[in-house]
Amino acid sequence: MVVNSANPQRNISQPGLNAIFNMRLRHWSDDSPITVYVLQDEDPLHKKFCKQKLHVFPHQLRKGWNRLVFSGTGQAPVSIETEEDMVKRISETPGAIGYLNGKDLTADVKILDIE
Repeated sequence: MVVNSANPQRNISQPGLNAIFNMRLRHWSDDSPITVYVLQDEDPLHKKFCKQKLHVFPHQLRKGWNRLVFSGTGQAPVSIETEEDMVKRISETPGAIGYLNGKDLTADVKILDIE
């Protein structure tokens, strides 16, 4: 898990993480908005993230996002093509959250520990 380097948050609970990626938690503890970035559904890192961190399959996550969008009660996260673009977007967006392989970390993003 990575966030924008200006984000004061250092860790997050598992239920909090699930709420963010299910688009139910829209603001950080300091009331700043959360912008969620994800890779494409077919991306191997996205599949690994869904299964290992959120404990769901990618299609289950997508189904929940589609329900929010089609019912008009919410929005889906911003879908990104590459991990390089993920780093760029998170570093440029205050309140941003996403995920990366360890090898893709830069000083522009900060690791968010899961409690």
